Amino acid sequence: MWSSERSAALRRPVSRWIAIAAGAVLAAGCGFRLAGTAPLPAVLARPHLSFSDPYSDFARIFGQQLRDAGATLESSDATATATVDVSRDSVEQRVLSVSARNIPTEYLLVYTVTYSVRHAGKELLAPQTIGLSQDYSFSEQAVLAKQHEADRLRRQMARELAAIAMRRIASLK
Repeated sequence: MWSSERSAALRRPVSRWIAIAAGAVLAAGCGFRLAGTAPLPAVLARPHLSFSDPYSDFARIFGQQLRDAGATLESSDATATATVDVSRDSVEQRVLSVSARNIPTEYLLVYTVTYSVRHAGKELLAPQTIGLSQDYSFSEQAVLAKQHEADRLRRQMARELAAIAMRRIASLK
């Protein structure tokens, strides 16, 4: 009796893995894709990226998302199938409120990106401006923590802007 209970317990994980594998096959068969994995158009197989600031959070994240989508980034416009020109990539910090002693207590971060796509001298995507804003509180007693929070918010906004740009670029034909 003990051996039959043990063999039944060993079969449960196997049947669980079979059910998981079957679910994955069915999901893939119906065209399901994870978010952010839309295929790129053929014209963006080997894009050249032109940034106003190639070291910004958006530039690094956008380039990585293109590579993750299967694109091979070209260092030259001459060998590229298309050029993605990011003409504006800026982060602004504005004061939203101040204390009675005229010390800022709340800031607004505004991240704005303008980009366009060209192929063989023809504009495939006219300049698009996208932006996000996020407010955060500020405290003199926690300056380092608040700076870390602002950096984290800036990176998060860059990821979201890169995802928006990727969805718009993936819709090109």
